[in-house]
Amino acid sequence: MKIYLVRHGMDEDGFRGGWSQRGLIDRGVLQSRLLGEYLYNHPEEYGIHTILSSDLARAVETTRELEQILKIETVYSEEWREMNNGILAGMANKEAEEKYPGIYFNTLQMDTPFPGGETPRYFFNRIKNAFDNLCSKLEIQEMQSNVLLVTHGGVINLLYYLLNGHEWTNQSPFFPIDNTSVHTVERKLNKWVITERNITDHL
Repeated sequence: MKIYLVRHGMDEDGFRGGWSQRGLIDRGVLQSRLLGEYLYNHPEEYGIHTILSSDLARAVETTRELEQILKIETVYSEEWREMNNGILAGMANKEAEEKYPGIYFNTLQMDTPFPGGETPRYFFNRIKNAFDNLCSKLEIQEMQSNVLLVTHGGVINLLYYLLNGHEWTNQSPFFPIDNTSVHTVERKLNKWVITERNITDHL
């Protein structure tokens, strides 16, 4: 019983991410296509039966490339989105620095929201609840394993802390999470553990 966490393909530099609806650059599309081909050609290792995805553009465009190759219909949901950075979403970095100086993901207090967005604590609880629900559905066989979950770097990083039993804050260091990298979470001895990290063999 496995969950494969995948970060979306490469998107455009120079803009704030979060709930940005900016899509992939050409390299990101190619990365996604290569990942799809790799998963398709290694069914004995991955055996994907279910695809879940964030509904933000960069994740959707990644997932569509995978769908075309794996022939599995995706369930898209906003619960797997990156942290909601409100009115800064998709804003050019220069404009954001002029209008909202000093406001970054790691400068917020845990209970201080982005302007028009969510707090780091709310983000943590949203992802924890979504992941707990996913694991429960797999454990009671309400959802077919193995699951491919296409999401965002901040989400996967948070899940590393959650699965390792370590405290997470928005100032916690980031684990290596490359574009279209695969991170394997597996059910072992009645608990979910990370068994493979940041796999990019397809690139």
